Amino acid sequence: MGPEDAVMKISAVIITLDEEDRLPDALASLQGVADEVVVVDSFSGDRTVEIARASGSRVLQKSFENYGRQKNFAIEQAHHEWVLNLDADERVSPKLKRAIAALKESGPPAGVAAFAIQRRTHYLGRWIRHSGWYPDRKVRLFKKSGASWQGRIHERLSVSGLIAPLPGAILHFTYRDISDHLRRIDRYSSLQAQEIAEKGKRLLLARACLLPVSTFARHYVLKLGFLDGFAGFVIALLSSWATALKYLKARELKKPARRQRRDPVTDENPASGLG
Repeated sequence: MGPEDAVMKISAVIITLDEEDRLPDALASLQGVADEVVVVDSFSGDRTVEIARASGSRVLQKSFENYGRQKNFAIEQAHHEWVLNLDADERVSPKLKRAIAALKESGPPAGVAAFAIQRRTHYLGRWIRHSGWYPDRKVRLFKKSGASWQGRIHERLSVSGLIAPLPGAILHFTYRDISDHLRRIDRYSSLQAQEIAEKGKRLLLARACLLPVSTFARHYVLKLGFLDGFAGFVIALLSSWATALKYLKARELKKPARRQRRDPVTDENPASGLG
C-alpha cells in the first residue's frame, strides 16, 4: 500500500460494452465516492468510450473472454487498494454514498476486507421486492489484494478476510425490456452451456424438461414472485426458459461429431475411393 492509501481511497471499476445510454448515470452516481474511475471496455460500437473519457475516467479496452476474467483485469488496473465494483446498469444510492463517505473518513474496521451491499432491482417499471431478486446482497467494496472474481458468468467474488454489511443500496436498472432480457439469456446460456459440457454433466435432456418447472415454481411461488405482479410472472417464466436453454445448448455441444464430409453428388465419403 502506497502513501496515498494511508487515508482510505477508492477506485471504482466498471466493465462495459455498448452502454452509452446507461453509463452516464452510473458515472454520475460515483461522484463524491470514487477517487478514480476505471472503465474497461470490450470495444463498444457506440459512444461508451467517448462518454467515459469525457467524465474523466481512465479507459482501457480489452477483448471480452468471460465476466470473471474481465472483472479481474479491471481490478488489476485500480491504483488504490480499495475497489468499488459497479456495473453500467447500476447506481450508488444516496444512502450508500453517505455510508461510503463516512467509511472513508473513519476508515474500515480492523480485519474487514470487504463490504456486502444490498442491491435493489428495477424491472419492467417497478422495484422488485420478491422473486428471488430481493434481498440481493453483493460484495462490491473490497481490498483488491485479497479478492478475485470466480466464474465465467454470474461471477462470484472470493475474498480473504472478514465481510461486513454496509448501509444503503446499489440500484440495479437491469434489462431494458423483455427483448433485452431474452438477448442476454441467449448470451449467458451459451457461456453456461460450455461450463456444463466441460463438467461432463449427464441427463441433459431430462434436466431441460424437468428443471424449468421447479425454477418457475421457486421464483413465482416459493420466492413470492406473484407479489411482484406482471414483472414477477415474467421473471419466473424467463428464468425457467433460461434453465431449459442452457441444458439444451449443452446437449448440442456434447453431441458427437458423426457427420463426415461427403461428396455432394454421390453422397459418399470422398476418401473412400482413394487407393
